[in-house]
Amino acid sequence: MTASPGRQLESTSVFVLVAGPPGSGKSTLAAPLASELSLPLLAKDAIKDALIEVLGAPATVEDSRELGRASVMAMLTVARTSPGAVLDSTFYPYTLPHLRALPGQLIEIRCVCPRRVVEARYRARSGSRARGYFDSERPAEELWNEHHLTPTGLGPLIEVDTTDQVDVAAVAARVRSVIAEGR
Repeated sequence: MTASPGRQLESTSVFVLVAGPPGSGKSTLAAPLASELSLPLLAKDAIKDALIEVLGAPATVEDSRELGRASVMAMLTVARTSPGAVLDSTFYPYTLPHLRALPGQLIEIRCVCPRRVVEARYRARSGSRARGYFDSERPAEELWNEHHLTPTGLGPLIEVDTTDQVDVAAVAARVRSVIAEGR
């Protein structure tokens, strides 16, 4: 998907946080949204996959969590030197000071869908990702908890129902509208 001519955000420093529980559709939305907005995509899982490729797969769930945190911190470090980006991750409390330090407006896209949909998607992808994610070994409370369900509160919030296919152009239009309003 390409951005419409004249619809780029290059003169505006904006960071679009695509957040929600694992399996809520963050990555499915983030990549085409970044393209539609003509912003780079910084995705935690892509960074984690690259680290696994170089360093090897973590041996335990806790090692995987630690590598996930390192991946998020790498993503936020790169974002800090960027004029804007779409950030695809789950944003735990430890990320909030780093998000506040980003050099631009923050807009949060919150991916929402019923828990049964999230759980079914998560089970379906279990085992299909790089070794070291331990999807099948993670407890339900790790996947569906207050950190995943609570917005960061760091900027305007756009909730997107990701139960079915999302109209990415419409979401991008909402982001542009928020930017134009200067909220």
